[in-house]
Amino acid sequence: MSQKPELYPRRRTRAIRVGSVVIGGGAPVVVQSMTKTRTADVRATVAQIKRLERAGCRLVRVAVPGKDDALAIREIKKRISIPLIADIHFNPRLAILALEAGADGLRINPGTIGSREKLKEVVRLAAERKAAIRVGVNSGSLEKDLLVRYGQVTAEALVESALGQVRQLEDLGFHEIKISLKASDIRRTVEAYRLLADRVDYPFHAGITEAGTLLRGSIKSAAGLALLLSQGLADTIRVSLTAPPEREVEVAYEILRSLGLESRGINFISCPGCGRTEVDLRKIATEVEKKLAGITAGLTVAVMGCPVNGPGEAREADIGVACGREAGVIFKRGLVVKRVPEPEIVAALVREVEAMARELEKMDPDVIDKGEKE
Repeated sequence: MSQKPELYPRRRTRAIRVGSVVIGGGAPVVVQSMTKTRTADVRATVAQIKRLERAGCRLVRVAVPGKDDALAIREIKKRISIPLIADIHFNPRLAILALEAGADGLRINPGTIGSREKLKEVVRLAAERKAAIRVGVNSGSLEKDLLVRYGQVTAEALVESALGQVRQLEDLGFHEIKISLKASDIRRTVEAYRLLADRVDYPFHAGITEAGTLLRGSIKSAAGLALLLSQGLADTIRVSLTAPPEREVEVAYEILRSLGLESRGINFISCPGCGRTEVDLRKIATEVEKKLAGITAGLTVAVMGCPVNGPGEAREADIGVACGREAGVIFKRGLVVKRVPEPEIVAALVREVEAMARELEKMDPDVIDKGEKE
């Protein structure tokens, strides 16, 4: 029996490693985020990273605007479980301090680090510590000479900036590189990644920068990342939101799940409701989704509100409920298991999901967290 072709063929890249996490080379797409605390506040930063870990974040980036922030990385690293990337601008000494403190990677713009000798020192230590470097090109901080030449921030200008910066690292014999080309609009971002894809074989970090608040930013990120992921142009992603960072991770996983690129966590299906609905569907769906948020098993759960499509959708899910007049019928793997009155729907459905999750874990512990293995 022949295998189905991959729905979204990935661009072929070299694999790099950030701590224990592999990026590129065909590895699963990695979800990352960035803390919004002052990094020097170790307690607050660790607390935020712990929340990110629980949400499924695989990599975390911290801002390092000062010496205290760089030095804090040593203590932060002792208390967290995921690799840490230091975000450095303008000051090569901070990059060195961050690496010495245990940072697993750097996000830098080689063009703002200073002289070649200063960059050489940073690169030497990164190689020695086996730390990766992300060349992060952003539309808001493009080099002045490129702005003059192109007249404005264009996709071509972003690509030229990235290539120039990558060459600086390559000239120093460094290749543990990933690249990002970020603009706040989708068109330029996607065009830039397309243009760069055939020029280098380094993995791409992707996202729509400064996407906005929770609702608008999630929609813009979903639209942009869906285009990039469907073309195989993203190896690690961040959803940038004016919201708590754990929400960024939640949105990122929903985007990946929607494209069939992630099996971790609940794939939640619910209908919009209509004039045929005879239960408080919005309340039921909201409560079920909230109670299942901590489950990492890859299960499809359906909450359906009408007798037309409801039974069919509920049967197709791993576990589902089709609601009728003030009651619901719960399906498990296509079979009816029970009928419950409306007040008991949420509790009964959640119990069935939790039981199936435990069952999967006993069969194969890796099923609970697919993608964690390298």
